[in-house]
Amino acid sequence: MKLSKEKVMIKLKEVLDPELNISIVDLGLVYNVVVKKAKVKITMTLTTIGCPLISLIDSEIRNRLKELGILEKDIIIDLTFDPPWSVDKMSDKAKAMLGIG
Repeated sequence: MKLSKEKVMIKLKEVLDPELNISIVDLGLVYNVVVKKAKVKITMTLTTIGCPLISLIDSEIRNRLKELGILEKDIIIDLTFDPPWSVDKMSDKAKAMLGIG
């Protein structure tokens, strides 16, 4: 099975924010995914700086990607706050689930 950005994104949609129970993709937390050979780099953010749930989200991302056969050492999660997250980054589905706009 050839690894692709699309396959990684499908798995990331399965990762739910522990508080909101909405996927990190629909929340707009995933800014970019780069797949090179068997390595995956995810650039993402959190809804707030210092979010105490990062370890849970990080662990869930790694568990989901392992299902694609990606080794732990080949998963890089680059956490950034530039640009800062905002509600505008959420999908229409996520906004509807939270009763926004």
